[in-house]
Amino acid sequence: MILNIIYDSLDFRSLIILILILMILVDIIKNKNPHKFPPGPWPVPFLGTIFTEMDFKTMDKLTEVYGNVFSLRVGSEKAVIVSGYKTVKEALIGQIDNFVDRPQIPMFHKTFKGIGVALSNGYLWRMHRKFTVSHLRAFGVGKKSLELSIQQECVYLCDAFKAEKGPFNPLVTLNSAVSNIIACLTLGQRFDYHDEYYQNILRLDIECVKLAGSPRVQLYNVWPSLFEYLPGPHQTMFANYKKITDFLRGEIRKHREDWDPSNPRDYIDNYLSEMEKKESDPEAGFNIESLVVACLDLVEAGTETATTTLRWGLLYMIKFPEIQEKVQEEIDRVIGQSRQPCFADKDNMPYTHAVIHEIQRFGNAVPLGFPKRAAKDTTLGGYFIPKGTSVTTNLSSVLHDPEEWETPNTFNPKHFLDEHGQFRKRDAFLPFSAGKRACLGEQLARVELFLFFTSLLQQFSLSKCPGEEPSLDGEIWFTYAPAPYRICLSQR
Repeated sequence: MILNIIYDSLDFRSLIILILILMILVDIIKNKNPHKFPPGPWPVPFLGTIFTEMDFKTMDKLTEVYGNVFSLRVGSEKAVIVSGYKTVKEALIGQIDNFVDRPQIPMFHKTFKGIGVALSNGYLWRMHRKFTVSHLRAFGVGKKSLELSIQQECVYLCDAFKAEKGPFNPLVTLNSAVSNIIACLTLGQRFDYHDEYYQNILRLDIECVKLAGSPRVQLYNVWPSLFEYLPGPHQTMFANYKKITDFLRGEIRKHREDWDPSNPRDYIDNYLSEMEKKESDPEAGFNIESLVVACLDLVEAGTETATTTLRWGLLYMIKFPEIQEKVQEEIDRVIGQSRQPCFADKDNMPYTHAVIHEIQRFGNAVPLGFPKRAAKDTTLGGYFIPKGTSVTTNLSSVLHDPEEWETPNTFNPKHFLDEHGQFRKRDAFLPFSAGKRACLGEQLARVELFLFFTSLLQQFSLSKCPGEEPSLDGEIWFTYAPAPYRICLSQR
């Protein structure tokens, strides 16, 4: 009766306003933060903090306002951002089991489906991580056999550099070299740098990484059910991933045709054997669909981050020629020109070892890592974080923490050298994250970076191209990558 009277007394405009007010009240009540939840920017009704860009530079600015633990709201989903070495360490190591899960991120879930290695959870994730670690060990990570493969790829990389007749952008060549190491481990083969089909796959992957960091693509996370039917760059990313996974399915099909369980060649062969072993354990998730996604996890993460770090490395060498000269002096003294670098050389090359670490620190290739999810109700930095909340650790803030680094905003290899010029480890060096979700390929990446970097500087002197001044300001993709630049080189 009362509602009828109110309804009869309102005109159409007033009714619409009333409905909007009621909807806003429902949104506020529905998304009310629990007691002692981290503070953050005031969310817009229905949209949350949609106008706050999810990049590390914005996160750094918000940290100055709200502290090392603050919150954002993407649509109706709450997210907590954690910054600073001490707080990030507490989250990743001090509470190692509390932030071990992955949240479901719509723009990735469409392709990765919560299976495979990187974005799965629970028993399936534990089984796949254990299997992948075992495979990487069996196929040479940390052993001489893999090092020999990387050294051979260094020869191909240096030959490709020699073939350049003038200024060139090293992106494609570096990406080809790094991807071949992962391809050997995963697919059992390397690809020629001029293989157009494989190069197209690599281009599609690079574009996916670029698009994943785009604010327009991230809108998909707010309204996936709406944007699923709308055109935009998110559709390009999905189409690219479809082509990449089709390529991987083709490689898996070839493996099944001539598969010999007694003579595994690579990750795919070992996975096929594991599928047979785990037939009675469907919860472990070993099937063809998971194999496709697991291969995508390895090829994507294993290629992009190492390539980006090497690109930063070459950029810093042309921007800081005095550092390049010191590295080359150490290479000449320890290795010389008569043999290839080997990973054991790093123990006698503290300056080069320090430079590579500083490249990783200052280059900041994966500034926000990948989001975690609170596995249970917990507290961090004095704030309450409910079970299921997405938690992002700002690794950039760790690598540039002014309480941990003497000159955090300067490229300075001395960060990793003691008073005697010997290499020193730093607790706040976390480019691979930490804890149970730390990068699986950390050891492989360390070997790759050292061998590729020293091989190039052993054979070439790098310099800026005449009339060009590359910028040290990077581009924010899903990773943080150098803006396109060209190099000139001369053989030593």
